[in-house]
Amino acid sequence: MLPTEEKHVPPRYRYEQIADDLAERINSGEFQPGSKLPSRRELIEHYGVTEPVIDRAMQVLRIKGMTETLPGVGVFVTE
Repeated sequence: MLPTEEKHVPPRYRYEQIADDLAERINSGEFQPGSKLPSRRELIEHYGVTEPVIDRAMQVLRIKGMTETLPGVGVFVTE
């Protein structure tokens, strides 16, 4: 019998973890369609990360079609 090989899984970037968490919260109904997500500042404080990390997570959600950004207004869950 051959020894089992551990599969090396690369670490996930923090922005991916945050995007997944927010997507899960959207899918669970915590953030309803049309509702505004917490502000960038609130997300920075909540997740304990820097602004570019939150911006990247928001970009992932936007690419997935889960959110839309209205400049100067906020990020909203798509219908």
